[in-house]
Amino acid sequence: MVGKESVGSRIFDLLNMVLMLLLCVAMLYPFLNVIATSLSNSEHILRGDITIFPKGFNLGGYRYILKDPFLYSGYAHSIIYAVGSTLFMLTFTSLMAYPLTIPEFVAKKILSIFLVITMFFSGGLIPSYLLARSLHLLDTYWIIIIPGCVSAFNVFLFRSFYQTIPADLRESAVIDGANEIQILIKIILPLSKPLLATFALFGIVGSWNSWFEALVYLQDESKYPLQLILRKYLFSISFDSGTGTEVMQAMLSQMNISPKNIQMAIVVIAMFPIMVIYPFLQKYFVKGVMIGAVKG
Repeated sequence: MVGKESVGSRIFDLLNMVLMLLLCVAMLYPFLNVIATSLSNSEHILRGDITIFPKGFNLGGYRYILKDPFLYSGYAHSIIYAVGSTLFMLTFTSLMAYPLTIPEFVAKKILSIFLVITMFFSGGLIPSYLLARSLHLLDTYWIIIIPGCVSAFNVFLFRSFYQTIPADLRESAVIDGANEIQILIKIILPLSKPLLATFALFGIVGSWNSWFEALVYLQDESKYPLQLILRKYLFSISFDSGTGTEVMQAMLSQMNISPKNIQMAIVVIAMFPIMVIYPFLQKYFVKGVMIGAVKG
């Protein structure tokens, strides 16, 4: 029989619901305000009376952005960087984490110590830049994709998840004549879909939102990701700070759009792919984020 819920428990549940409601409002308000600003008329934006609903209806900011050829190249390169870096991260992290779960792997302890050291010590930006230059990776796609292939933190999380898979499966496969690569591909990875989907989501979002590495290592503007195009618009088209040419200002006035229309429009365009991807990976997300709670 279920006992009667106490008054203290009800108050606790109520406080949790209020807290969750406040967090939802805090996260949704900026998102809705960006969309509303991108669609509002310029006079309402200048008065600063936009909340979560657009005032008027103006697609001028989107029309202006969609005429920029660098937008499409930025989109294409962001997709290449996000997909490439995520695939490399999942592949090499899996290949590095799986041997750490094999009891007879002799270098397991040494490799674990080496990984722990890299979590606390880093060469920094300048040595990384010099290394990339010596390897002739500057101004190439690989400089964005390769450096994030393996993270010590991710390796340990992958190892913890792999250790939850019954060891009997591996032993049976070994008896049947399977090698370690076959075991990883045909047994371990198919049972690790929540892990792979969660880290694929983290990798795609992290790569999609990344801009600093491209700013440092890429000189060719035709290889810029979308976030650097977004940065250009956010910093260059701002008449409030005194930047922007008089010709551009007159052109925008003629189109009846505000710089905020353009800035918020490209923000919406930049976050649209992540909004599309997330629902497909969301079913794995809850199980995947519990990986850190598994002791290994």
